[in-house]
Amino acid sequence: MIHSLPVFLGLIVLALTTCGQENHAEALSIRLHRGTPLEERGREQLLRLLYTHDLQKWLFTSDVLIQDGVIPHSHPVLTLNTRYLDDDTAQLATFVHEQLHWFLTRVERAKTEAALTELRALYPTVPATPPAGAGDERGTYLHLIVCTLELQAVTELLDETRARQQLERWTHYTWVYRTVLTDTERFKGVLQRHGIVVPER
Repeated sequence: MIHSLPVFLGLIVLALTTCGQENHAEALSIRLHRGTPLEERGREQLLRLLYTHDLQKWLFTSDVLIQDGVIPHSHPVLTLNTRYLDDDTAQLATFVHEQLHWFLTRVERAKTEAALTELRALYPTVPATPPAGAGDERGTYLHLIVCTLELQAVTELLDETRARQQLERWTHYTWVYRTVLTDTERFKGVLQRHGIVVPER
């Protein structure tokens, strides 16, 4: 009985910890594009991540679509693929990345434009073409903001070491991620100066 007490207490702590996460999972509408076995696994994975991590601070849209073979994107509906079914850290980072695009649509446009103006002055030349850039020059500058917030989110949800390791592993937006990881404090300052801060909720 004495030996089982720590396990019992651990279960109580786990139940209390995941109580709020359960509400977050129920608040999302997770749809499947075709209902394939891989998409079913994708939904199960996302639900597991929602139960495991307190994502309330990082949720800005409740509509999520799981679709085989698609490139993850935020709009018009946040869409995840099934590429990272065996890599929870990668899927977690992808999910919050796309949620952060929704966050930026809620930030005053003037704040984002002011931050982009400062970034253009700091980095006059940026790559536009993938995989280094984000498809066009504005997209690359915008992703300097999104990926800085992604680093912040994954650091808070996991820890800084795993967050930085994940961002180093990405094979898309490679110049963006490399620059964010190198100049992290500079980007934090830019976002703070322009009031681009994800609020506690």
